[in-house]
Amino acid sequence: MSKITFIGAGSTVFAKNVLGDCMRTPALQGFELALFDIDPVRLADSENMLNNIKSSHGSTCVVKAYNDRKEALRGAKYVINAIQVGGYDPCTITDFEIPKKYGLRQTIADTVGIGGIFRNLRTIPVMLDFAADIREVCPDALFMNYTNPMAVLTNVMSTYGGVKTVGLCHSVQHCVQDLLRDLGMDHKGVQGKIAGINHMAWLLEVTKDGEDLYPEIKRRAAEKQKEHHHDMVRYEMMLKFGYYITESSEHNAEYHPYFIKRNYPELIERFQIPLDEYPRRCVEQIGNWKNMREDLVNNPGLQHERSAEYASYIMEAIETNVPFKIGGNVMNTGLITNLPREACVEVSCLVDASGITPTFVGDLPPQCAALNRTNINTQLLTIEAAITRKKEHIYHAAMLDPHTSAELSMDDIVAMCDELIEAHGDWLPKYN
Repeated sequence: MSKITFIGAGSTVFAKNVLGDCMRTPALQGFELALFDIDPVRLADSENMLNNIKSSHGSTCVVKAYNDRKEALRGAKYVINAIQVGGYDPCTITDFEIPKKYGLRQTIADTVGIGGIFRNLRTIPVMLDFAADIREVCPDALFMNYTNPMAVLTNVMSTYGGVKTVGLCHSVQHCVQDLLRDLGMDHKGVQGKIAGINHMAWLLEVTKDGEDLYPEIKRRAAEKQKEHHHDMVRYEMMLKFGYYITESSEHNAEYHPYFIKRNYPELIERFQIPLDEYPRRCVEQIGNWKNMREDLVNNPGLQHERSAEYASYIMEAIETNVPFKIGGNVMNTGLITNLPREACVEVSCLVDASGITPTFVGDLPPQCAALNRTNINTQLLTIEAAITRKKEHIYHAAMLDPHTSAELSMDDIVAMCDELIEAHGDWLPKYN
């Protein structure tokens, strides 16, 4: 029996989307859906929830929960990763509260920035443990990473983990549709070309029947910027740099040095920037879980419609050899020619029985590549810190981050990093 292993299966809502999709995919019937999580209660919840979907839809997939990670992985053909190391309490709280003492404010803190750096540093050792297990018990498995920080973790699994890896993010498949909907334009029949890095990939082309839609998009966006709306940062970046970005405005507000500034507090209101947004979401999700749990776990008639998540479509394309196009995070093997080869990039990929084949992009517009490189610098120094265990590279990663370096002196950055390292305690390995 072929096997799909889900690590972090206690993420019950996400497991519903991804593994529920598998149960609604004809080519994946008969697969074992192997669940693993370090939280036995949430693991049992996800097992019950998936068995509810199996019963409702008559799936022949076999749902099995494991308390041994290596056994969950043994013989897997596909591995899906959706972990969060350290959770909201204590680690997300630490990532926000200590920088705030130094006057550094964040919105999401899960990609770059000081929060992204430390999320990486506590997650990379865990991911490399996964990689060791995969090399031992399922060396040919395709590892589909959904965990943030996407670019760094996908890079580490590919470069140091020795595992066949693709990183998957929601932002690509929704980008064009959401932009056009918000501007009152019809998205049917529209073609987009997207490339860059995760959370900062660029809508390089957007056409309908061969017509370039960008002039009309920019005209409407400029009009909309005269009033408050939820996507003001991305519109501003598009109007100033020429291209729309895949990930949300609350994310991009902290990827650049232009928006969250102590000396210009009026920018927060002008661009509708939700400071401390991720902790608010975490608290809300924790509060909502009791009611959601009743609907998902104790609902024998639970229904599921196939979602837009890429995972089931990737597996279906490999199993059936019917090609499917995704936006995937892969190593830059010359795909984007003006970004570093050591970087993980987000490009269109073709999926069929031969696996995942990334497509060649060439040069990005120079200003787009330059903005990407400012984030890649921090990503690569974070990897250097994690692999060498040299504390100086943590400082380097933080000092090269655009938002952090725009707000703090080098001495304050070093002091903040030291305080974060101490506060994380055993969530981090020891650094020299």
